[in-house]
Amino acid sequence: MDLDLPPLYLLPTHMTAVEAQAWTARLPEPPSDLARVDIVVGKISQRQRAIFELRKLGLPTDEYTPARDQELKSPHRAKKRKISDSEYGAPVSGSDTDTTTTASNADSAQTRRSSPGTVKVVRLAWLEQSLSKGRLLDYHDYIVYEAVKAPKPVAISTPGPDDLMRRAREVAAGSSQTLTPSQAPYHKKHRGAGHNVKAPALVPHSTTEEHTIASMPPIPECLKTSFSCMRSTRVHPPNEAFVNKLREVRELRAAQGDDIGVRAYSSAIASLSAYPYHVQSALEVGRLPGCGSKFVRLFEEFQMSGELGELQAAASDPKISVILTFYNIWGVSDATAQEFYRKGWRDLDDIVEFGWDLINRSQQIGIKYYDEFLQKIPRSETESIASIILEHANKLSKGFHLTVVGGYRRGKTMSGDVDVVLSHPDERATYKCIKKLVESLINAQYITFAACDLAHTLQISEHNSERGQRPTSFKRADPGGTGFDTLDKALVVWQNPEFKGSDKNPNPHRRVDIIISPWRTVGCAVLGWTSATTFQRDLRRYCKEIKELKFDSSGIRSRRAPFDWVDFEDGGKGPPATMEEAERRVFEGLGLTWRPPEERCTG
Repeated sequence: MDLDLPPLYLLPTHMTAVEAQAWTARLPEPPSDLARVDIVVGKISQRQRAIFELRKLGLPTDEYTPARDQELKSPHRAKKRKISDSEYGAPVSGSDTDTTTTASNADSAQTRRSSPGTVKVVRLAWLEQSLSKGRLLDYHDYIVYEAVKAPKPVAISTPGPDDLMRRAREVAAGSSQTLTPSQAPYHKKHRGAGHNVKAPALVPHSTTEEHTIASMPPIPECLKTSFSCMRSTRVHPPNEAFVNKLREVRELRAAQGDDIGVRAYSSAIASLSAYPYHVQSALEVGRLPGCGSKFVRLFEEFQMSGELGELQAAASDPKISVILTFYNIWGVSDATAQEFYRKGWRDLDDIVEFGWDLINRSQQIGIKYYDEFLQKIPRSETESIASIILEHANKLSKGFHLTVVGGYRRGKTMSGDVDVVLSHPDERATYKCIKKLVESLINAQYITFAACDLAHTLQISEHNSERGQRPTSFKRADPGGTGFDTLDKALVVWQNPEFKGSDKNPNPHRRVDIIISPWRTVGCAVLGWTSATTFQRDLRRYCKEIKELKFDSSGIRSRRAPFDWVDFEDGGKGPPATMEEAERRVFEGLGLTWRPPEERCTG
C-alpha cells in the first residue's frame, strides 16, 4: 500500500465475500477504536443508507454542516491535530514543496480541508480511483454523508449498558480488570498542581452482576451469525412479551417512514425470537446480533415497567393515532398516510367526503372493508378457502397442487390474510391460468362484485407467463420486474356466499392472495411466500454475500456472467414429487439446514 491513507473503515455492504476479502487484503487494518476512523468507504450512494451504516458501527449520526465549525472549534473541546491543506485531497499549490499560496488559494484550500472532528461516508469510487492514479484524490466529490464526532466526556458517570457488557466480556475471559494509568477512570493528570479537586467516589462494585454473568447460558451457535435464515425461530419464543412490544414500536416506525429504524428493530426482533432461553438480565440482550446498547436499555425499561416509553408517548399523540389509522388502510403506504394527514383529513369519513375521487381503487376497497380486513382469520376458514381455490383450479386442469403459505404455514392460529401457492407438473396448465381461475371464482360468487359490476380484484398480473414462465432475469430492468411481482398472481377480496337467515350476507370480507408458479421453480415460490419478512431478507443477503446468487420467488440465478438460472429443484434427481420436496432441495442446494415453516417466524 503506497498511499498514506487516513484512518478508514471498509463497509462490506453490497459486496460479495470474495470482493470484501480482496479489498481487505489491499487496505491497512482499521483502528481498533472505531471512534478514530475519519472515513468510511463503501458501495453506497444514499444518505439514509450511510446513516444506517454509521449507526450499526456505533458511530455518531449527527449531520455536520459548515455552520457547526465554531462549535467544533470551541475552547472547551480538546485541541485536534491541524490537518494540512493537502490531506485527504489534492495539493493546494502547484508542487508538493511549494509553501506559498495566494489569499484566494488559501481560501479555496480551506474549503477543501477535512472538516474538524467529523467522520465521512465516501463512495468506494474515491478509493478505487485514488489507488489507480497513485495519489489521494479530493474526497469531496465522492462524499455521501458527513457526521460530527461526539466529544469524549471527561466526567465520570454511572456505568451504562456498554460498560456492563465490557465487564461481562472481561469476567468471561477471566480478566483481573487491572487498569493501566491511562485506563484509570480518574487519571492523575486531572489533579495537577494548583488544582484542589476532590476525586470522585468509586462506584460500588456489586457481586450480583458477576453472578448474573456467570449464570448466563452460552450463546447458541445459530446466534453467532447475522443471517436469521440459519436459525430456528418459532412463533411463540420464550421472550414473546418483550418481542411483541418491539413489534409495536416497529409498526410505529414503519407508519412514520423510518426505514432505518424498521430494519434495526427487525434484526433485533429476529435475534430475540431465536434466543431459546428466557432473558433474565439486560446483559443477555447485549450479547445477541443486532441488539446493541439501545435494545439493552429498552429491555431494562420493559423489565421495570412492562412497557416502553415510545409506545406510551404514541398512545397519547393524536397525530400518530390518525396516521396509524390511515396506514392500516389496505393499499396505503406510510408516505400516503402522512399525505392524507397533511391534507387535513383526520378519519376515514374525511377521506370519503373530501378525497374519494383522489384515491385509487385499491384504497377505496381498503376503506370500504376497513374493519373487516382488520379481523383475523382462523385456521379452519383459511383451510376452507384453500380447498375451494384448489377445487376450481382442478376444474381448469386436473392435477394441481396447492400449499397454504404465509403465517398459516408458520403455525399462526390466526392470519391477517390467506396466501396460497398453486402449481402443476405440466407447465401448460399454469401458463396464463390466473385470469381463468379468478373468473371461475367470480362466477361462483366467492370473489365479490362492486356496485359498478367490477370484481373486487386488488391486483392481478401475469408477469411470469409474459416471459414464458422463465425465472426472472438477473438484471433489475428486465420486463416484469423483480421480487414481489415476478410470479402470476391475483390479490382479491373474498366472501363466502353461503349464509342463512338474513337478507344480507353476514360473512366477513377477506383478503386472499393466489400465486401461480411453474413446477420447475415451485420450491423457490413456496420458500419465498412462506418465510417471515426478516428470514426472506436474510436469505437474499445470504445468497448474495455467501453464494454469489440472486434468490427470487421465481427462481435462482448466478451473479456471475452469463447469470444462468441455477436449478436446485431438479438438480439431476428428476422433478420433485411435492412442493415441500422442492423446497427442501432449495435449502440443500444453498447449503442451508432445512428449517420447517414453524421455525421461520423471525417477525
